[in-house]
Amino acid sequence: MIQLNPFKIKVISTLSLITFVIIWQLVCTFKLVSPILLPSPLQILDTVLDLFKNGYRDAPFYQHILVSTARAFFAFFVAIVIGVPLGLLMGRSPVLNAILDPFVQFLRPIPKIALIPLVVVWLGIGEESKFFLIFIATLLSVIVGATAASQNVPYGLIQAAQTMGLGKTAILFRVILPSSLPEIFTTIRLSIGIGWTSLIAAEMVAATSGLGWMIINAGSYLRTDVVIVGIILLGTIGFILDWLIVKAQQKWAPWTGKA
Repeated sequence: MIQLNPFKIKVISTLSLITFVIIWQLVCTFKLVSPILLPSPLQILDTVLDLFKNGYRDAPFYQHILVSTARAFFAFFVAIVIGVPLGLLMGRSPVLNAILDPFVQFLRPIPKIALIPLVVVWLGIGEESKFFLIFIATLLSVIVGATAASQNVPYGLIQAAQTMGLGKTAILFRVILPSSLPEIFTTIRLSIGIGWTSLIAAEMVAATSGLGWMIINAGSYLRTDVVIVGIILLGTIGFILDWLIVKAQQKWAPWTGKA
């Protein structure tokens, strides 16, 4: 297997992206695809400048970005704070796992868009319903991953800790949690990706702002340039968030992959 240093990987990735944009522009320049179906990169750039200057639907462009990121980040934070401890406890407690796991496994595969009618009835059309849809999509995946990470801790480590006289609380924080952290961080990355994709569903609930709402609204008016701008922003923000989680993993679990 060929090994590449980080610099070469970045160069290849950059060249790949540039090549893609050039091909995209050429396809549009020679009108191989209708501009309504696929606006060119230059047209997308003009749209971005116009959105920053004039906003979209009587709201500044940055407001749509901030609203969506605030909704998602708050839901992610609460889901992680609740899901990680609960998953660790479920992994170490067969009774708790037997009680909660059927509900988690039943709810997890349900498309969150299917919950919209119930969520509107239960929580209304305010921010609570949007928070809940992103929160539940993230929480269930976090619980499953944290449970598996806790169950995968080698029993020999726990026995050694018990032999040294550590109590249950000390074992949880000094053995189980450190051993589970690499897998938990991977779970958080995947769960936030799932939660981020649910943003569109969440902003279908009578929203008047946000990137998800902007994409849906622009699509109804055949503003594919605005749709693509929204998609690019969603991908970029998701990429940055994933990068931050990787950096957090390198800081808080530097032993990842070294065992």
